[in-house]
Amino acid sequence: MHDTRPSLDTWLAEIKGGGEVEGVGMYLVHNGVVRGHSRGGDPVTGMELSVDRTRLAEVLDTARLMEGVKHVRAWVNEGKLAVGDDIMYVLVAGDIRENVVEALLALVKMLKTEVVNELELPD
Repeated sequence: MHDTRPSLDTWLAEIKGGGEVEGVGMYLVHNGVVRGHSRGGDPVTGMELSVDRTRLAEVLDTARLMEGVKHVRAWVNEGKLAVGDDIMYVLVAGDIRENVVEALLALVKMLKTEVVNELELPD
C-alpha cells in the first residue's frame, strides 16, 4: 500500500473546523474497493494498482473548479490489493446535491480513467 489510509471522520472534521464551510450544504464520499468479479463476471483474486501522483493533483485541481464545489479530497491506494481492499476514498463538499453528485461522478471517472492503472488478477 502506498500510504496510510486517511480517516473520513478526520477529513470532515478538518473541513468543518477550518472555517470554510460557507456555502457547503452537502458532503459526499465514495469508497471504491476491489471486487471479487470483473465487470465481465470473471472471478478476480485481487488487483495490481498504480497511481500517477502528478495527474492526481491535477485532477483534484480541476475538480475544485467544478460548479458548486467547495472542497475536494482524495486518497488512492497503490500496490497489490486483495478483494475487499480499498482502492480509493474521494470526498466532495459543495453547495447543493445536484452539483455535488455531478462533481463526485466526474471526479471518480477522471481518477479511474486518467490517474490509476488497474490490472485485475484472475482467479
